Amino acid sequence: MTTLTSSPERLEALSGHPLIVKPVRTRLSPDSPALTVLTDFSLTPPLTISVDTPILDARKVMQHGGVRLLLVVDDLKRCLGVLTAREVIGGRRTTQAMQNRALPRAEVTAGMVQTPCQELRALSMERLANLTIGQLMRDLESFGDQHLLVTERDRRHGLQIRGVISAADIGRALGTDMSTVPEARSFADICRVVLGHDL
Repeated sequence: MTTLTSSPERLEALSGHPLIVKPVRTRLSPDSPALTVLTDFSLTPPLTISVDTPILDARKVMQHGGVRLLLVVDDLKRCLGVLTAREVIGGRRTTQAMQNRALPRAEVTAGMVQTPCQELRALSMERLANLTIGQLMRDLESFGDQHLLVTERDRRHGLQIRGVISAADIGRALGTDMSTVPEARSFADICRVVLGHDL
């Protein structure tokens, strides 16, 4: 481990009120590779929660992590489904869980309101690697979800979730004014805005 052994005279005095460097957001185009909008779990670990996590706690995890989707996992870290911000805030599944189980909101868990894997659609990494953002958007023009899981096959582990693509991230990457997009921000919503202008 490197330590500072030089004398204080070699250090620079911090004067004034300097700005802080921020990452430069590269504006992408519809012709950019679709891989550029992938949140790759091999580089950025996903936020996960267990099935018995109360949705009130799940909402805090989302707020702290700045995400609108959590992967719901079992004890072996296998993905059982996804939990969206829409459900955590008060979606149909949450209302049904409260009514059917006669539970207060505080006792509703992620497992009760998750969208199970069997109900999800995904795109393979192999397919994604051959698409541009524009082609991906056209493929997802009628897709009403906010997130798309990306999978890959591994010889040792079989099917794995490699990452996720967010409709809102695509909109921002293409320079879309997100204030013009309905709160749902599904792929269909983003496509209506983007396909009408850029593609």
